[in-house]
Amino acid sequence: MKKLKFGIIGVGRLGYEHASNIAFRVPGAELVAICDANYENAKKVAAELGVKAVYQDPKKMCADPEVEAVAIVTNTDSHVEMLRIAMEAGKHVFCEKPLADTVEKCKQAEKIIEAHPNQIFMLGFMRRYDYSYRVAKQKIDNGDIGDVILVRCYSQDPISIIEGTLEYAPRSGGQFIDMSIHDIDLIRWLTNSEPRNLWAMGGCYEFKQYKDWDDGDNVSCLMQCENDAMAFFFAGRAAAHGSHVETEIIGTRGTLRIAAVPTNSLVEVMSEHGVCRECYQDFISRWHDAYITEIAEFCDCVENERKAAPGVYDGTKSTNIAFRCKESFKTGKMLSLT
Repeated sequence: MKKLKFGIIGVGRLGYEHASNIAFRVPGAELVAICDANYENAKKVAAELGVKAVYQDPKKMCADPEVEAVAIVTNTDSHVEMLRIAMEAGKHVFCEKPLADTVEKCKQAEKIIEAHPNQIFMLGFMRRYDYSYRVAKQKIDNGDIGDVILVRCYSQDPISIIEGTLEYAPRSGGQFIDMSIHDIDLIRWLTNSEPRNLWAMGGCYEFKQYKDWDDGDNVSCLMQCENDAMAFFFAGRAAAHGSHVETEIIGTRGTLRIAAVPTNSLVEVMSEHGVCRECYQDFISRWHDAYITEIAEFCDCVENERKAAPGVYDGTKSTNIAFRCKESFKTGKMLSLT
């Protein structure tokens, strides 16, 4: 199998995860170049992963003839510009979510990708590539639980990482675009429908500084989809037990539940505190295998010249929904998306 030669832009926490996977864990991929605005960090990661080509300028990396595909793992507000640079250089592109920090930029991304129809683009909604979610999706599509009545999603970050969360919060775009967009994408994917009406709410229950950013530390939203399926999601920033992502799909003939206990193994600890199961303490550990699977899928799409999913239009739709959630949260009103 021919290996797809990657360059990666951005090797922070998540970028490092992708870089390591491309370098060592995806059989169809090879990491040949690293680019980061922090050149010293780029050199450090490159030395660790055995990559010779190191850049600070994305344009120079994308001009490298050795690079066939680019993974974009930068701040959200730079995604579209990085996408433009890579696409105009003739590269295939994998881009982390969200697509952009405004709907207008998402539309710009659509035009860029439409102008390069022979290049593959994929957006990194990795939950679609988690094994459990793929099994659930197949069961839904097979009709095993009948018609979907309700999708319920919980996403909670652990209190142990709150310092980093608070540092990033003012420039994150807010809970709905930064965190809940994963659940928004899942709802669209699992129901095979788009939201018709939504009502978002929440508040600053633990960290009052979120008020300064017109945001909440714990938020939720109730949706009704175009096919009448209902959906509910909750996003919290201060779970005492760890990183907790849970999804339930209730159908007319059955129910699917994913990760009701967010444990990283089947080990039970019995002690003076009782019986407990240890939970994931960060999102990268929880989605490690999904990150590998999505890059493998991207490589296969390039090799076989087939369209990748999720795509750019998924990014635009999810971003638009997220901003409508934020508007509903701020106004206290139920909003229509039609």
